Amino acid sequence: MSPSPFSAHPLGTDRQGLDILSGVIFGARTSLTVGFGAVLVGITIGGILGLLAGYYRGKIDAILNFFNDSLLAFPPLILLLALSSVVQPNVRNVTVTLGVLAVPTFFRLARANTMTYSQRNFVLAAKALGATSSRILGRELVPNVLASTIAYAFVVVAVLIVAESSLSFLGLSIQRPEPTWGNMIAAGQTDLAKYPHLVFVPGVILFLTVLSLNQIGDWAQRKWDPRARKI
Repeated sequence: MSPSPFSAHPLGTDRQGLDILSGVIFGARTSLTVGFGAVLVGITIGGILGLLAGYYRGKIDAILNFFNDSLLAFPPLILLLALSSVVQPNVRNVTVTLGVLAVPTFFRLARANTMTYSQRNFVLAAKALGATSSRILGRELVPNVLASTIAYAFVVVAVLIVAESSLSFLGLSIQRPEPTWGNMIAAGQTDLAKYPHLVFVPGVILFLTVLSLNQIGDWAQRKWDPRARKI
């Protein structure tokens, strides 16, 4: 049904009779849950490993860098295709899968920031006063590294939302009738010529969400990332 602003379905329905407005709202919940959840997985795993590699260096840094580079060398699309054929494509599994793909990004970011901050005077002073490594990591490095990591996380959320939507469009992620923006676009493409709103509405919402997250990420980097403030 075509959009009708003053009806029970202001954005219309698809060929299965599902309301487009409700689908966009519930699709937002799914897409944002996957995006932020995957980033949380990436920050937790990649951030901790990056802190350890950047602080201890030496053999620990070499071993963790080897595993991180190995994960980067594996084609992400092949990994997603392999996992989608093994595990059920639900919100939890898709979130964990995309979170694993985000680990190398946050590992490198946390490692680089840790190596920078570990040479600052406040860390050197803590070492001179006899502070343990766990205290230096938890009290001195984590708050500083976490601020710049969170600033970059909004950009990664935007990327992962697009990735999830692309997988849904290809039928490799969450399946209908549970709506996501990607599978709504895929479901509407067969009626694109007659009912373009079936693709246009979720596509515009996806575009505006990703654009907003990128703008928030740019603002957060200027505010919290000391390297961005110097540019």
